[in-house]
Amino acid sequence: MALEGRGPPSETNSPSPLPDVTRNRLPTLFEVLSRRTHPPVDLFSFYIYMRDQQRSVDYLDFWLDVAQHMSLCRHYVRELRRSVLVGTPDIEKEESKRSSRALEALGDMSHSPAGPSMYPSEKEREQNAQMSAYLREQPAHDSPQSSQERRARASTQLSAGTPYNLTSDSNSPAHTVAREDIRASAEKILYTFLLPGAEREITLPGSITIDITTAIEQDGRDDPEVFDVAKDYVFQAMERDAFPGFLRARALGNLIPPTIIARLIIGLIAMFGAFWTAFVLIFLDYSRLTRCWVRSIHFKL
Repeated sequence: MALEGRGPPSETNSPSPLPDVTRNRLPTLFEVLSRRTHPPVDLFSFYIYMRDQQRSVDYLDFWLDVAQHMSLCRHYVRELRRSVLVGTPDIEKEESKRSSRALEALGDMSHSPAGPSMYPSEKEREQNAQMSAYLREQPAHDSPQSSQERRARASTQLSAGTPYNLTSDSNSPAHTVAREDIRASAEKILYTFLLPGAEREITLPGSITIDITTAIEQDGRDDPEVFDVAKDYVFQAMERDAFPGFLRARALGNLIPPTIIARLIIGLIAMFGAFWTAFVLIFLDYSRLTRCWVRSIHFKL
């Protein structure tokens, strides 16, 4: 993701769940972010609205990047679990046995969209918690670096505009995800959106930013739970401050009450009648005062 911001989410890349075509109500923000809706209230339209009207597209980009980070973690754990079930080398080692048991306990990671922490079902919440716990227990095996070195590395990547080699469907990475990819994804989110002075810094309570920075830079965490509080905060902010205006502009703005159509028809008929009457009075040789009076009566009607 380059510093100038990602482009709008593609309209052709579809979601995980199919849209609910029988819904007889306005969609929720979670349904829009999960790509479960149709134009003009889809994710593409919401992105354009956040960019052009709200001027706060960085919040939406942060949400999308954190959701993509969750998808990276799920894909990594699914691939790891699949390789364990097929056959784990060094299975006699106690550490390998513990890792295998932890992966088997996770079950099959679902493709459900990454939403606020309060939205998933109890089973999904438990799976996400187990996945985060597993990633915390299995830290990335990269050489120790100071926070300044990591920031310099991330800044170089961001300036070069080197994105992850992922398809736009966040559930389907285009290559096998390595643990280093997860670590790089977490650092990129931190250095792009959260650190003070970042190019696309978003406004969050200071305690949230400090907790995330400490967790990533000092504790070495890169599991999805590290962003949960910030993600929920951004979701609630968009739901409260931006989404109602988006619905008014894109959904309610397209609704035309029947009374407006009826008044428009009556107005057009009255205008036609006024011009027709004035035209007839010209041939009947009525005075100009009479013609203006009759025409004004028609326009008032």
